[in-house]
Amino acid sequence: STEIFDLEMHGSLVDRHRLETDLRAAIDHGDEFLLHFQPAVDLATARTMGFDAIVRWLKPDRGLLPAGEFIELAETSGTIVPLGAWILRKACTYFRTWQSRQPLFGGLTLSVNVSARQFREAGLVESVEAVLRDTGLPARSLCLELTESAVMVDWKTSSEKLEQLFRLGVGVHLDDFGTGYSSLEYLRRLRFTAIKIDRSFIGELTGKSPTEP
Repeated sequence: STEIFDLEMHGSLVDRHRLETDLRAAIDHGDEFLLHFQPAVDLATARTMGFDAIVRWLKPDRGLLPAGEFIELAETSGTIVPLGAWILRKACTYFRTWQSRQPLFGGLTLSVNVSARQFREAGLVESVEAVLRDTGLPARSLCLELTESAVMVDWKTSSEKLEQLFRLGVGVHLDDFGTGYSSLEYLRRLRFTAIKIDRSFIGELTGKSPTEP
């Protein structure tokens, strides 16, 4: 049988289009997004090692939305590029301010996610360099987090871009290892400062299922 029109599907498409329109407007205005900073703690010493910058959208008609409710849409629509640039600059600005007020922050690191689409942008390295220069944040204080999908599209270009980032002095983490290709081969060919293993690989070590917090 052939279904010509599905009311539920139509409603989902309308909602998605409306959300994308609102997202573009919010990025243009720049005053609806908030950054939360999640501490990264060394479990052996209970010492704080740094902070992960996490974006939230304070949508006027829906309240505070977690990244999972709009980042994928931002990625597919291309709005992740200006949003990602805003996150990087704002997070570095905040962190540098904290460093100037509290010397202990000088030894901590700030981790910022870089999407696959951002990573493929030709001017990424120059953008990172400009943010560091404008904010005064030391390069050693910044770590960029990439997913497997971001670096696997083009080995040669990814390798060159990673080396350029390392020459700037920033760290580069491979995030959510195990959710994509999970190949040790590209870990040999591409250099990273650290690898963050997905919870599905370590859930049994804690006695919890992968879906438990």
